[in-house]
Parts: sequence; C-alpha cells; structure tokens
Amino acid sequence: MKASAHLHRRTRLTGSALGVVGTLAAALLVAGGHSEDSESARASGDPSHVTARPVTDLRPPPVTVLHRAAGLAPGMIFLGAKDLSKGPSEQAGPLIVDDHGRPVWFRPLPPGLVASDVRVQRYRGQPVLTWWQGHSIGGPGHGEGEGVIADSSYHVIAHVRAGDGYHADQHSFVLTPQGTALITVYHEERRDLSSVGGSPNGKVYDGIVQEIDVSSGHVLFDWHSLDHVPLDESYQRVQTDPDRPYDYFHVNSVNLDDDGNLLISSRHTWTVYKVDRQSGRIIWRLGGKRSDFEPGPGVPFAWQHDPVSAGSDVLRIFDNESNGIPLRPQSRVATVRLDPQQGRADLVQAIEHPDGLSTPSQGNSQELPGGDVFVGWGRLGRLSEFSADGRLLFDATLPPGYDSYRAYRFEWSGDPSSNPTASARRDGATVAVDATWNGATDVVRWRVLAGPGRAMLEPAGSFAWSGLDTTAHIRTRANWVAVEAEDARGRTVGSSTPVRVAS
Repeated sequence: MKASAHLHRRTRLTGSALGVVGTLAAALLVAGGHSEDSESARASGDPSHVTARPVTDLRPPPVTVLHRAAGLAPGMIFLGAKDLSKGPSEQAGPLIVDDHGRPVWFRPLPPGLVASDVRVQRYRGQPVLTWWQGHSIGGPGHGEGEGVIADSSYHVIAHVRAGDGYHADQHSFVLTPQGTALITVYHEERRDLSSVGGSPNGKVYDGIVQEIDVSSGHVLFDWHSLDHVPLDESYQRVQTDPDRPYDYFHVNSVNLDDDGNLLISSRHTWTVYKVDRQSGRIIWRLGGKRSDFEPGPGVPFAWQHDPVSAGSDVLRIFDNESNGIPLRPQSRVATVRLDPQQGRADLVQAIEHPDGLSTPSQGNSQELPGGDVFVGWGRLGRLSEFSADGRLLFDATLPPGYDSYRAYRFEWSGDPSSNPTASARRDGATVAVDATWNGATDVVRWRVLAGPGRAMLEPAGSFAWSGLDTTAHIRTRANWVAVEAEDARGRTVGSSTPVRVAS
C-alpha cells in the first residue's frame, strides 16, 4: 500500500518483497568466477536456474574504438550491453572493456533479461560491482527486475528488490553511504485524465522512488510523482487508447545532491526535482513548465537524463533534446549553476560530440578524476571521453543492434575465484592455445607450458594478454599444454589445469 503524501520515511518491513537476498550461501560458479543461483536468475519472477556457461561460449559484443588520445583517465569501461536485434545467437549483459575495446569481463544473461546501469560503487566500505537486471518493457521504456551487487570476485552478495509488491525499474540503482539503495519504480494506476484530454477512467504510470535498506530490505522512503506533480506539467501527449497507460512523468534517474537530498529526473516534464529525503517535499524545480529558476542563455533542456550533482548548486545534465524528434540539432552534456537566492540558472559548459550526435533516449555523463567527462550516448551505442575543456579524447561504439543505457569509466581490481582455463588444437607443427580468465584485471602476459604428459610440462613460450579470450600459436609437438597468467611484475597470478591438445 502506498504511503500518504505527507508520510514518506518508513521503518517497517514491507511484506511482499524484502529487497535483498543476503550473502549467497551456495553459489554456482559460472565461467570466469561469476556465481549465480536460482534467486539471481529470477530477476522479476523468472524461476529458471542459470546453468554454467562454458568459457568458450562467451560472446561479448565487440567494442570498436574510433579514437583514442593520450592522457585518458585511468580505469576500465563499464557497459550494460543490450541486444536490440534479439538474434538467437547473440549475447548481452554486463560488460567491462579496456581502452582498446578488449573485453575484460562479461556475464551473459539468459534470453529475455537485460542489464542496465553497470558501475562500480561502494558497499560496507568496499568497492563492489553493481547493475540492474530484469525484463525491459519497450513500449513505455521501463523495466521490471532487481538490483545486483557483486564483490571483486564477481560473486553476487546481494539482490535488491522494490517493496510493496513493486518491481525495481531499470533506470537507476544507486548505493548510498548509509548502506541503502535508491531505485525507481513504474506502477500503473487508474486516474481521471480528462483534464489533459484523456479518459475519465484512464490509466497512468506513477513514477516512484524508493530507498531500500540493503541489509534488511526495509523500505525507508517512498515517493510518488502522482502525490506531488500534477498531470499538466507533462509535455507527453495523452494516449488515445484508454487502455494504454499515460506515461506523464517517466522517472529516469534518482541521485543524491551534495547536501544529501534527492535529485529526481522526469523526462516527460523536462524537469529536475530536488526532493527532501525526509518528507518527500519538492524543494525546487529546474526546467519544465513550473521552474523555480529563470534560465540564462543555453540553459533550457528537454527529454533529459541523469542529472547529477557537480558541486554545491551545480548540476550536470545529459540533455537529449529529442524523443525521436530533435528540438536541438544534437544532444549535449550541460553543466548548470543555480542561484537559489536570485532564482536564476546559468550555463557553465556544454559538451557536444564533434559528429553532432543526437540520441532519442538514454544517456549519462560522469566526471572523472582530473576533470575529464565520460559520456554514454544511450540509444546510439556510442561512448566518449572529453577533457575538462571539452576536447574529444576517446570515442568508441558498440556494434549495430546494441546499445548501453549508460556508460562509465572506473578503476577496478577483479580477482575471480575460479582459475584460468586453457584449450589447444593442433595445426601442423604449431598449436593454437586459447587462454581465458574472465574478469581478471592483473594479467599482462600468458606463459605456455607444454609436454608429452600432464605431469611433464615445461615452458614453451609466452604471449601478451589481448582480451579475456587470448589466442596465440606456439611451435611445439607436445600433446599437453597449460597456461600461467603473469602480472606486470612477472609474477604468476593464476594457473590453468593441463589440457590435451586436440587434433
């Protein structure tokens, strides 16, 4: 049952969803040290058990680097690769790649499930890998699923679900310093829509934000757009079909402002709402029909995503400027400074792609150490890094048919609990050796051991790491091989089981 408009902080445990399945007691190890059980496979009610996928069956979508300059920020790139073509042989899921586009870690999801908002966050003082996974509902553009938290060995340690019988939406999964998670929810309700030209007994999506205590599953905060934002703030046309819900608000992100209150983005009202994290009261509106700030030149935005705090009274907004029909020629990242006393908003910086990219949906920006800005171009499947003064330093793309709702760069140290694996096949006087260690971030080179028997192996060569599945040809007549992973100091950090060379 929904909280009233005046009571938003809660400490009771919701009965229908506990928001978390704690540390997994028994995990099924899957290729490259990722663990799974029937709970994580469910993601919005799917009861199927995920079976182990052979390493050789990993097929991450290739990331093509179009431009790479010197001086990039440190770290790897994090994507939630979605296969829009839904081809039977394609794979999609959380993906980490390096600056050359080479895959470091990939976790293919079962058919019908997608991943979103893949990033590094902190939980209980430790860096963790997080993402949302579930079913994407294409028409209204939202999802039904759960948040996932994995440790540095890629073992899932928690699942975060919405309370009150709702399903967590795909747009945001944000961990806070208080050990809670901020999530979005879409819920269909009956409403009189005649004031905006709809049916007196129409359907509308309520945009909901919940704060969930990760360890217990308590719903601590429950905010509903229908309690605070009238229908006439929307720029979205009401549906002519009375049985099709009116997506008047379209909540597409929730983030913490620098003072601990919430920044909630509504794509369809073109507004960023600052909301009191205790009472749910709207502190101010930026943009849209009822803005509390007079916009300076270049400030107005439309169909935006992912407003984040960039300092005290400073926001950085991914401004789509399109929902399929562009209002401006191209999308941009706009940094806006607010003056609450004077009620004014001024443009500090606007970053646009030199190719004039215009994306009709999705997108985000991330400020990196040193001042660079990393940008995910959403539906276009592009990802870029810009210097602090707006120069393009890095540009890459997913293949046609794929996109990533957001893209990030983070430093990350992955230490899979599984061992590397090797496979080998003979080709005349040489042997093609495949070395794989899904998620290991310290590997620089592979050493090959070869010999007539599994217990009689000697060094036979080495080759540089070039992705989670690296292949090299070694000249040998040996019948058995194994591989050893070396780090930058030449230390052995992992060894495979010996395998027989196939004909």
